[in-house]
This record gives sequence, C-alpha cells and structure tokens, in this order.
Amino acid sequence: MSTKRTLIVDDEPDIRELLEITLGRMKLETVAAADLGQAYQCLQDQEFDLCLTDMHLPDGNGLELVNHINQNHPQLPVAMITAFGSMDTAISALKAGAFDFLQKPIDLEQLRTLVDSALKVSDLDSEGADGGSTGPTLLGTSAPMTQLRNQIKKLARSQAPIYISGESGSGKEVAARLIHAMGPRQPGPFVPVNCGAIPSELMESEFFGHVKGSFTGAVSDKQGLFQAAAGGTLFLDEVADLPLSMQVKLLRAIQEKAVRPVGSQNEDVTDVRILSATHKDLAGEVAADNFRQDLYYRLNVIELHIPALRDHPDDLHELVEATLKRLASEYGGSVPVMSDEASAALQVYAFPGNIRELENILERAFTLCEGNTITLDDLQLSGNHGGAPAPAGPAQQLDSPVDGEKASAAAGETADAAAAAAPNAAGNDPAAQAGNLSLPPGQSLEEYLEGIERALITQALDDTRWNKTAAAKALGITFRALRYKLKKLEME
Repeated sequence: MSTKRTLIVDDEPDIRELLEITLGRMKLETVAAADLGQAYQCLQDQEFDLCLTDMHLPDGNGLELVNHINQNHPQLPVAMITAFGSMDTAISALKAGAFDFLQKPIDLEQLRTLVDSALKVSDLDSEGADGGSTGPTLLGTSAPMTQLRNQIKKLARSQAPIYISGESGSGKEVAARLIHAMGPRQPGPFVPVNCGAIPSELMESEFFGHVKGSFTGAVSDKQGLFQAAAGGTLFLDEVADLPLSMQVKLLRAIQEKAVRPVGSQNEDVTDVRILSATHKDLAGEVAADNFRQDLYYRLNVIELHIPALRDHPDDLHELVEATLKRLASEYGGSVPVMSDEASAALQVYAFPGNIRELENILERAFTLCEGNTITLDDLQLSGNHGGAPAPAGPAQQLDSPVDGEKASAAAGETADAAAAAAPNAAGNDPAAQAGNLSLPPGQSLEEYLEGIERALITQALDDTRWNKTAAAKALGITFRALRYKLKKLEME
C-alpha cells in the first residue's frame, strides 16, 4: 500500500511546519506550497490524496484553489484553513465544494480527525464503494429520482452540513441515511433525533449530555446526542421545532465543533456531520422570526430537495411491487396482485402523505384483501384522487419509521377494534352510551383497544379450538387480517 500524500498550501512557514510535523507523525507524505502558483504546479506534477489550503494567499485566495481542484481534480478532497471566527468564509468554502474546514489556531485533534475522514473519501473513490448495496435505498428510475441519487452520491463525499427539504413522508430520513452510508463516516453511528419530540427543559441535556449532580435527578454522567454520534452523522429531523433558546446553543456547537455538557466546566471536541430536515418552509420560519437566520445559513450550506411522489408517478408501479413483496415477507403468504381498477385509482391519487401514505395504504389493503387480489375497496382511498394535495393529517406529519407504523395501525386496525369493542362496552347503541366510556388511568387509547382486540381474538380462537379460519369468520375479518393481527399483537 503506497504512502498517502498531502498538499499543504500556506504562506506562513510556521503553519506549514506544524502541519508537516503533525501529518508526518500520521505516516503521511507532505508537499508544501507557499502560494497558488506553486500549488497549481504541484497539482500538475504529482498525485495527491488530500489538500489543505489557507484562505489568504499572496497571489489569491483559497476559494480559487478549491474551484480549480473541483474542476480539474474532482476526486481530491480539499479542506480550508480559516481565521478564527470566520464562519462566513468557511461556509463559502463548503458551498464552493470544500470537503471541510479548520479554524486557526489549529486544534491538532480536529486536524487529525479531518485528515482521517478525508483519506477515507479517497479510499472510497479508489475502491468504487457505493455504500448502498445492503443499506437504505431510494427506489425509482424516473429522471427526478435518478438526479436525486446522483446528488446524494456527490454530497456523501463532503462534510458540509446539508438541509434536506421535502414534504412529509417523501423519504427525507432515507436520503439522510444514504448520505451517511455512502460517505467516509459510514463505519460510525447514524443518530436520528426528532427535535419536536424532546421536552424543552431536557433539550440541552439530550443534545450535549450532563455531568453527575448538575441538576436534580442527574445521578450519573450522561452522554448527549453529539457525543453518541461521534465519528458519524447526527440527523436533526423536524429541526424547525427547536425552541429559539436551543437554536443559539446548537449554533455555537456547529461553529466551534465542541459542546459543553450541562454542569461541566470543559468543552468536548465533537466530530459529527450535521444533516437536518423539516417538512416546514424553513425560510418562511426565518421570515416569521421563528427560526434564527444565522443558524439557517449554518444548516443550509447545501440544500437537497426530495421530490413529492406525485412528481415522479412513473415510479409508482415499482414502489407498489417492492412494498407488497416486503409485506409478504414480513407477515407470510404470497405476494398479492393489484386489480386493474385498484392500479388505475393509485395512478390518479394525489398522495398528500407521499411514499409513507402509499406504504400505509398497501399495508391496510394487504390485511383486508380476500384471496390474493387487492381491489379498489381494499385500498380505502380518501376522496382526494387528484389535483393539489390535501392538507396532511397528523399521521402524515410523522417522519420516522416507527411513527409510520403507528399511523398504519391507526388507519387499518384500531378502527376494527373500536367497532368490535363499542357494542360490548356501551350496549347496542355505542353513540348513545359514549358519555359513560372512560380510559383506565395511565392507559392510552391504543393500549386499551389492543387489549380489547387481544381478548376478543383469544375468545374466538378458544371457541373454535384454535381453528384460525373459523375464528377469522367469527370475527368478521379475513384470514390474512387475523394472521396479521396475531403477529402484531405477538399472539402467535
């Protein structure tokens, strides 16, 4: 294996010497240049695995070198060295295509971390790794999806913060996981966090950690999300839901690449890549003074837009086939086919909830269909079959796989349980007796209905001596639906 070679471009001899000594101890070969002219000549004469350049040079600036490398040596990662506090310069470098940046005075630990990550990019390029063979994937062969995958592959090489925009359910977290899986941080953790799900009083502790005794209940040191994502990627989902007080602290953590745990006197250097997403119009939130403009520019260095499902309808058939195959694999049985009427209805449906709504519709239809054919009635589509999307309901504004499963359950199963349970709970006219119903203390509606479902299914199975076909008939549901419920309720 050949020695990795780094080009160092800086007009200050002491900085060049510091970088050469540090990289030499990392067993790297270094070549130094004092200005742009020397740097261009070195790039012409030799091959490099990494370039470190200062922003201010005697005959130009580092951005010119970044642009030159992107045009003539696109596989060479280049990092910018900027003056302390010059975040605007660092952001400009990242937008121009720089891999990452370092601030003066140079922190040697951050330097070594940056160099390790950059060299992994070179290794990925030489090995032709794509990172997506066994991990998450974005299905579809349409032009919008092909362009999206090409963008993700390019963005995965950088360390720049990326803001992923798109409607709820369009696949923003899948895109984030792909960026992580296809980049040099793939061996590290991918830590997703729903910013709207953390109580505001616990937010600082959750993000940055705390030390023992820092507040009531802090009985031991606790690692924060930044520390948990060390060496990997931190995905801030629904970032628009962060309170303004937390936005200030997040901004500092991004700028300084360090966090201070609650109750600690020391800052911990962080090594994370920040990806963020929200279904809201983040620029609109800035205009409404709900989101800090400076944080917006730090997070939105590069924007990646995920198209809505209605913008690539040619991929619908592939998505339907893949989803039905997955459902058949998870719940057993053969893969059902779509009737012509059902397929035609899906083609003109607007899908306000995008891919997640499609998956929920198909999961519901999979449990309801008779035989092995999904009909239009099994789809149970809403009245909005085309045109502009309807406002997203609560289930459609959830963005994690877990939330998607809950939405599916709410849409396809708890209604059955409520219909079966209401007559038993309130006589023959449940509507008239609704005022007498109440949830047991400490129990949610979902838990309550699942308990009723479990009891009714158990009774039906006991009455039929565990003949599932007869039990399904007694319950008024299909055999496939009963099998699905047994697996969901862990009654198999």
